[in-house]
Amino acid sequence: MANPETTPDPMTSDVHEWISFEDPGEERTWFFDATYLRSNHRCIYGEGCQGVLDAPAADMAQGCCSYGAHFIDDDDVQTVVRAFVRVKPEHMQFHAKAVKKGFLRSGEPDADGSPTAATRLVDDACIFLNRPGFAGGTGCALHIAALEAGERPLDWKPNVCWQVPIRLEHETDDHGHVVSRLREWKRRDWGEGGAEFHWWCTEAPEAFSGNEPVYRASRDEIVELVGEQIYGLMVEQLERSNWVPLPHPTVRRSALNQIRER
Repeated sequence: MANPETTPDPMTSDVHEWISFEDPGEERTWFFDATYLRSNHRCIYGEGCQGVLDAPAADMAQGCCSYGAHFIDDDDVQTVVRAFVRVKPEHMQFHAKAVKKGFLRSGEPDADGSPTAATRLVDDACIFLNRPGFAGGTGCALHIAALEAGERPLDWKPNVCWQVPIRLEHETDDHGHVVSRLREWKRRDWGEGGAEFHWWCTEAPEAFSGNEPVYRASRDEIVELVGEQIYGLMVEQLERSNWVPLPHPTVRRSALNQIRER
């Protein structure tokens, strides 16, 4: 029997439902954060996003870009190298700086101590971030240029930039079996600095205002991460007709607070 003193209250705790199934083609088990994927969370950049600094900074319009993008490998770097060649000065506020000095800097060493790369910072934010008032548009220059070219921004941007707030993790056991988890990006995933953020979007009720669930709105990103076949199997499970989904913890807490304020 559950101990009421230790059992998490589903209305106030960070309880999530998960789905899991075996990969039909390889030694892999998939886990999906159903609570997040079925929520209507969306990016509200430019619509009240307060950014990831240690104080509210909506007017700065930096979103997740305050610290630059850290590349996961050389392929990630080369994606942006190829994209940058197609970016024009009218797309990018700091285009001249990027041409003169490059857009890369040294990032924090990885877990093995190997060197990593990140995007250069200009005035304490990513070099690709156009600031409010720039004629070409506020926000990511790569995103803006990709849309103008009629292409997907995820094919132009660093991996972390198109994946957040979705995160895919892999673990391999001693027998070579892989466990892959697709879930929401938490504060902890930013490292120690994440705890210092004044605001994080998956904790903000105002960001749960999308017209579609995450698994539909972010279809391209999820397919890029897991493939078409696994995405289809995931959707089958998420859309089971006899399943009443658990609302996202942020939504639950917001509803509870509204009840208490009445």
